[in-house]
Amino acid sequence: MKAIIVDDEPNAIQLLSSYLSQFSRIELVGSFRNGIKALEFIQENKPDLIFLDINMPHINGISLAKIIDKSCKIIFTTAHSEHAVESYDIGSVDYLLKPISLERFTKAMGKILQLDEEIGKDNTPSRVLVKSGSKTYHLDPDKILYLSKDGNYICYFCEDKKKVLSRETTAEALAKLPSYFVQIHKSHIVNTNCIEFVDRDELCISGIKLPIGNSYKGNLISILGPS
Repeated sequence: MKAIIVDDEPNAIQLLSSYLSQFSRIELVGSFRNGIKALEFIQENKPDLIFLDINMPHINGISLAKIIDKSCKIIFTTAHSEHAVESYDIGSVDYLLKPISLERFTKAMGKILQLDEEIGKDNTPSRVLVKSGSKTYHLDPDKILYLSKDGNYICYFCEDKKKVLSRETTAEALAKLPSYFVQIHKSHIVNTNCIEFVDRDELCISGIKLPIGNSYKGNLISILGPS
C-alpha cells in the first residue's frame, strides 16, 4: 500500500515517517508541505493512503480531501478538534489529534490494515489473518495466548501448543489484534483474557512466565487494574 504525508510542519512529517517505518506493508512514496503540489502528485500517482493535515497554506486539508479520488483512504492529522465531524462526513478513516502518540497511530493503522484485508475474498472479521511464508493462517484471536518477537519475526503462540511464525513488526501485529491484546515488553504481546496471574515484574499465561518491561507497566495496570 502506497502512502503520502501532507503537512506544512517538518517535525510532523518526520514523526509520521518514523511511525510508518514500523509497518512493512505501507510504502511512503512522498511527503509534501504544500497542498497544491500534493494534489498534483495524487492525481498522477494515485496513492492508496494520505496522512493529511488540515490547516495548510494555499489549500486546506478539508478542501483537498473533497477533490481527490474517493478510493484514496484519508487519515487527518491536526492540532485542532473542531473539524472532526466534517472529516467523517467526507469519509476519512480516522482523525488524529496532535501530538500523535505511537499507540494512537497504531490504532489508526489497524483500521487501515483491516480495510485492506476486507478487500480479499476470504476475509472473516472474527479471524486474525497471519501470513507465514506462502500460507495465510486464519487464527481465532481468543485462542492466541501471546506473541513473542525474535528479530524480524513474530511467533504466535496459540492453544493446543500451535505456533505460527510471521515476518512482521510488533506494531503491525498490534494493529490487527483486538483491543484486549497488550504489549508488555519490547518482545511480548499478550492476550489479557488468558493471564493467570501478574507478579511485580512478570505475568503467567498457560504456565509460561513472561517479563513485564518497565515502560509497559503503566498501560498494563490501567487495563487490568492495580495488582
